[in-house]
Amino acid sequence: MGQSEIKRCWWCGDDELYQQYHDFEWGVPVHDDRLLFEFICLEGAQAGLSWITILRKREHYRRVFDNFDAEKIARYKDAKIAKLLQDAGIVRNKLKVNGFVKNARAFLELREQGKSFDEYLWGFVDGKTVQNHCKRMDQVPANTEISDAMSKDLKKRGFTFVGSTICYAFMQAAGLVNDHIEDCYRHRELMED
Repeated sequence: MGQSEIKRCWWCGDDELYQQYHDFEWGVPVHDDRLLFEFICLEGAQAGLSWITILRKREHYRRVFDNFDAEKIARYKDAKIAKLLQDAGIVRNKLKVNGFVKNARAFLELREQGKSFDEYLWGFVDGKTVQNHCKRMDQVPANTEISDAMSKDLKKRGFTFVGSTICYAFMQAAGLVNDHIEDCYRHRELMED
């Protein structure tokens, strides 16, 4: 089957980077704490912007934010933050950059309480991907009761830029929910046995 014959979700269009992300990452269950932390931070950075904007900057984010090492980010001082705010390779929003630091500290506090980020986040879906069966894009929700609960609890724990819509986008990206449209080839591939 040729590349043009592959049926994908509507949102990745013809952009090669978007298609690669769709085909190999979006909706694949993630159980690595560092990667989950990266995803939650980048979803927050995306707030008010298109995801492709962040996707194009992701490698640079990884470089300047110490590969999303929460222990390092939690120790960022004002000078490091000021330097980041001058970096055109990221979204230079003071609240968002400071949000990464705040989220790193909340992430570490959660770990100190004896929970992995993986265990904590996947607890909202009882450890299993929620399998949705949307036929059209207008059937895909922007948030759900689960993302509402996740958002509320993350905020209570000190995380920021974790509104319900951001949490739902995170759940889609990290495979907590399979929101590939039914006729997308990835929908079947990501269905559980």
